[in-house]
Amino acid sequence: MMKLKMRHLDVFDALFNSGSVSRAAQRLNLTQPAVSLALSSLEKQLGFTLFHRERGFFAPTNEALMLYEEVQKSMDALSRLNERADGIRSGKAGAIRIGTNGTLAFHFLPRLIYEFQREYPDVYIDVKLQASREISSWVASRQIDIGLIDPPVPVADLNSDIYALKCVCIMHADDPLAQLTTIHPKHLESRQIVAITGDHNVDRQLQTIMSKAEIELNYRVSCFYFSLVRRLVASGEYLALVDPINGSASIADDVISRPFHPSVFHELAVITSRKVKPGKIESQFLKIINDGLSAYTIT
Repeated sequence: MMKLKMRHLDVFDALFNSGSVSRAAQRLNLTQPAVSLALSSLEKQLGFTLFHRERGFFAPTNEALMLYEEVQKSMDALSRLNERADGIRSGKAGAIRIGTNGTLAFHFLPRLIYEFQREYPDVYIDVKLQASREISSWVASRQIDIGLIDPPVPVADLNSDIYALKCVCIMHADDPLAQLTTIHPKHLESRQIVAITGDHNVDRQLQTIMSKAEIELNYRVSCFYFSLVRRLVASGEYLALVDPINGSASIADDVISRPFHPSVFHELAVITSRKVKPGKIESQFLKIINDGLSAYTIT
């Protein structure tokens, strides 16, 4: 069984392209005897002659011509392997697996991914959309690297950074409330409000505020995703309180946002495994996520 070494391929390639032992040795930074010895070893393992020797000039045999293409493929593959290893070591290549429950899936992550891959084009990113509990389990079992969920974090052994985003009131641009600079509880009286499916914390906060103001909420429909809530509001009939990322996104749907007072907050948790330290590439993307969310938490 042959055991070809990389030096064999280097010597073959250098001789094939330079045509002499002296030039091949210079190209490889080896001595001429070392080149000759490597060539003899390669020919012995292959069982056929690779070069015609004529007064120091090496002309490839027909067998060498047939072998050369495969040698080039092998060397190119090894070169790509070395480049990928360098990229992984330097944090410029690799793969990132992200799970999100939807809040950041449509108007936050796509922009970050695009900007990140402009700088790191060799990084593959996979985004999965799922409920918070499943995402937590996936992060804990290392099926994904980064999770973006609603707190509380339901699984142990996870690191979490919590961000409180001040919600905005969204409405159609033709809504009479669009003339106001800030929306107050009294402005929601008798209006159709879109709730967040699943006894959401945003709804609980709003219900507390409205109860104190002695105003009854008029919930007519609920949606699981803030982005779907916004689509309902775009119809022109509804109002809703959503996070500022989805509320202020510029997507040409005639939906506008206004601050709401008293403040209602939507919390987000960025989670990673506590057992495994993030690699360089994951750490770089985590920083971009954290910087992006921090911009919405500034008051």
